Amino acid sequence: MAAFRRGVFSFGLFRYTTHFLSSGNGSARQCLAGLPAAVRKNWISLCTGGVLCAVPFTQKQPEGLSHEALVRRASSLVTDSANTFLSQTTLALVDALTQYVKAAHALVTLQKRYAASATRLSPAEEEAVWQVIIRQRAEVAERREECKRFESTWMNAINLCELAAEAAYNAGADQASVTARTNLQVAQSHVEEARQRSLEADRMLTESQAEKAERTPHVASTPAVEEEVPEAYLRED
Repeated sequence: MAAFRRGVFSFGLFRYTTHFLSSGNGSARQCLAGLPAAVRKNWISLCTGGVLCAVPFTQKQPEGLSHEALVRRASSLVTDSANTFLSQTTLALVDALTQYVKAAHALVTLQKRYAASATRLSPAEEEAVWQVIIRQRAEVAERREECKRFESTWMNAINLCELAAEAAYNAGADQASVTARTNLQVAQSHVEEARQRSLEADRMLTESQAEKAERTPHVASTPAVEEEVPEAYLRED
């Protein structure tokens, strides 16, 4: 009971003090000014906390912004992010395809030079040229794998941008939807041009390999053609 009475007394004193300080009269200020600094600081914090806890918290929407407006704004932000993702992946893919084309052209050039001067090379020179060709083939294979990785990421960006454009259109953000679809067309156009160049490089590599395959059987079959057939097989029994 004693503890209960102390609690009731403390609560009553707290309510009285809060009302006393929030009334704003001169006697309250004079009474507060006469207290020590530490007590005055704690007293103000306690009473202020009590006042804040007594005020109900309500969430208000910004003035003039409805749910539809907020959804349109969010869809515009999504399309902006999707456009950034698409532009970066497009640049990466186009650059990877360009580097692949350069590596393929370099390999074709090396193979043609080797074929033209193979008979004039010493064994040491031929070995050195072959080491260069092997390294160039490894670079071509590495560039091809890099193109595959970036193309997979680019396709994900394409799908994401299409979804963002559709979401913006459904939310009423027409300008954001139009911008996203325009960026899609531009990205696909740039990638298609780079792909055509890479296909041309693939054709050159295939032709170079075919020429090498045609030369190899011819060289291998030359001794067999010049080999003399024993006379015993030419006579009829």
